[in-house]
Amino acid sequence: MAKQNRKKTVLQVGLIIAALLIIAFVVRNIAIGWAPPRNQYPVQGISVDAGNGEIIWHIAGATGVDFAYIRATNGAKKRDPLFAENIKGAREAGIRYGAVHSYNLCGSANDQAALFVTTVPRDKNILPPTVRLTFDNPCEDRPGRALLLSELNTFLNQIEGHSGKPAVIAVSEEFEEEYNISSGLNRTFWLEKNFFPPDYAAKPWVMWRASDMRRVSGIDGPVNWNVVRP
Repeated sequence: MAKQNRKKTVLQVGLIIAALLIIAFVVRNIAIGWAPPRNQYPVQGISVDAGNGEIIWHIAGATGVDFAYIRATNGAKKRDPLFAENIKGAREAGIRYGAVHSYNLCGSANDQAALFVTTVPRDKNILPPTVRLTFDNPCEDRPGRALLLSELNTFLNQIEGHSGKPAVIAVSEEFEEEYNISSGLNRTFWLEKNFFPPDYAAKPWVMWRASDMRRVSGIDGPVNWNVVRP
């Protein structure tokens, strides 16, 4: 009897594990294919960098990518090694494109702006430049809010003078909580939250990174999927 009970318990555990694996598989497939509905957000696209590898842009464009924001620079010294290639690929595929700078809190605003403007070409067709504010870049001695806003204004004035367009501010929730950037800069904001519209800024978002796990044909692995508020 005890042996039969053990077999029954093992079978039950096995069935539970199998059911959980099936559920996880289904949820994963839903997550990697999910995007906000087009009838609510007609304009949707991606944000990429060298970490996404070589992109087959004409395939990505054929699967619903309307625009691509491509990282150009990071801090004051790092150029994305695939930026020029990605810009060329997006242009040839007929996908609208823009450049992103990942801001480093410990870097000089002037030096970061100089790197950006010498990396990103003047182009009347390019989308407004974006500065991404996160804690991804290490910085032990973080500036206070007043100093950061002053430096950001210096940076923005220079890249906007180069592009001729007001910049977009892409800010993470953690960064916004610490610095309250959205109430200190009069710009368009790009917020992020998987699957649910974000509400952590003082101003309404104009762009939303809706998923960081979507799979797109022509791109290896997950990609950031973004929508524009109509």
